Amino acid sequence: MSDIASSSFVRRDLLTERPAPVKTTGFVGLVRTRLFNSPTNILLTIVGALLLWFTIVPSVRFLMVDAVWSGKDRTACLTENAGFAVGACWPYIQAKLPQLIYGFYPEAERWRVNLTFVLAAALLVPLLVPRLPAKGLNASLFFFAFPVVAFFLLHGGGIKGFGLSWTAGLLELFDDSIIGAGQAVLGLSKTSAVAPLLWAVGSFIVLVGTAISWLILPLTWLRDQIQGAGQSIWADFAVTTAVVSLIAFGLGGGLRTGWRALASSIVAFGAIAIVIKLMGLDRGGLPVVTTNLWGGLLVTLVVSVTGIVTSLPIGIALALGRRSTIPLIRIFSIAFIEFWRGVPLITVLFFATYMLPLFLPGNFTVDGLVRALIGIALFTGAYQAENVRGGLAAIPRGQGEAAAALGLSWWKTTSLIVLPQALRHVIPNLVNSFISLFKDTSLVSIVALFDLLGSLRASFSDPKWSTPSTAFTGFAFAGIIYFIFCFGMSRYSLFVEHRLNAHRRN
Repeated sequence: MSDIASSSFVRRDLLTERPAPVKTTGFVGLVRTRLFNSPTNILLTIVGALLLWFTIVPSVRFLMVDAVWSGKDRTACLTENAGFAVGACWPYIQAKLPQLIYGFYPEAERWRVNLTFVLAAALLVPLLVPRLPAKGLNASLFFFAFPVVAFFLLHGGGIKGFGLSWTAGLLELFDDSIIGAGQAVLGLSKTSAVAPLLWAVGSFIVLVGTAISWLILPLTWLRDQIQGAGQSIWADFAVTTAVVSLIAFGLGGGLRTGWRALASSIVAFGAIAIVIKLMGLDRGGLPVVTTNLWGGLLVTLVVSVTGIVTSLPIGIALALGRRSTIPLIRIFSIAFIEFWRGVPLITVLFFATYMLPLFLPGNFTVDGLVRALIGIALFTGAYQAENVRGGLAAIPRGQGEAAAALGLSWWKTTSLIVLPQALRHVIPNLVNSFISLFKDTSLVSIVALFDLLGSLRASFSDPKWSTPSTAFTGFAFAGIIYFIFCFGMSRYSLFVEHRLNAHRRN
């Protein structure tokens, strides 16, 4: 005990003061540890500061300091009248803003475009906020109900039938195509060296078409009877409601568990009936505004939103098809993806606009904007397929094996386990494709569709606003619009990625 006490040591003198530790937080810490902590970083900081000085400062001077904010014509934006070197001519944007938003859409009908924008925002914003409830109903309204309502709001017109008439018409068109192909083969058999073979093939095709016409005869007869009576739309609507509701009732479990599906179907058709009445679709609807009058931001949003919404399901289906064990599905998916990825988007738009009508029947036409939308959706879907396939390849095989051990089917394994994880992995790639698509909408101007940039270039031809700074002001305004949308998508994707990867946070 005495040995331990004698060996202990207690310091009696104070230590000398040490210098304070170097500050590593805040602005001073950032400057010390990131900007000027090495000769290389010092050089890069100086170069970056010079680049900002020679880009940001002139931009601010052009857009705000030296800008003209009021005026009625080009004279307000001329240097000799303003008394200084004029920057941006904002009166030109104020005068051309309706054209940049609506294109040549009739002024008396622009409330329909505004209402469409309001409906889109009212349905999209709650869908993007995670804490708000009823996501399933909200998604159904946005992805299924809103496109139909937006079409009749923007384009106008009414409906002359409903599900029964539409189904009968599509089947008749399909049957006419088969019979027409058979008759074409019979015509070739009259001048061909293999006439008996062609005659047999043509006769068989015509026979198949005739058999199909007999099979759909009850449906077409009922359609003709309904159209011959008064209020054909509502009679067709009632028949469609009854058929679809009974099918939903049967698939939902019948008398045991099918009542909820039946009630949901009836409520959905009731809502459709209310929309038809409010928009007057049974009486011709709103005045028709053809798509060649659409333009500006309206066309940009229609093309980009349609392409974004439709390309992702197409990409998922193609990615799953490329990994399929069925050779026919796998070969078709590979051929489709490689073909569309190997063709420029400009070529796709030209083909959809000018070549596609040559392959359609003479009595069947497709609107020019719809053709461009289909081409963009297929083109973007091929790229999204490769993004999704990369996410699927990143999922360990043990995930599927564990699901199989639990007795889950392929569909449940894919939809509940594999695909959600794959999409979470490729969120940056998906959003990058969405941003590229939003900017690539300017290519539709080459097929006579005036998007935001197309309407902007058309406004340059107005001599009332011809000044040296008009073009720079217009392109600066368009750049700001594109930046707002693209930056918003980028930031929201980071938010979603951070939220879905909560389990990986340190």
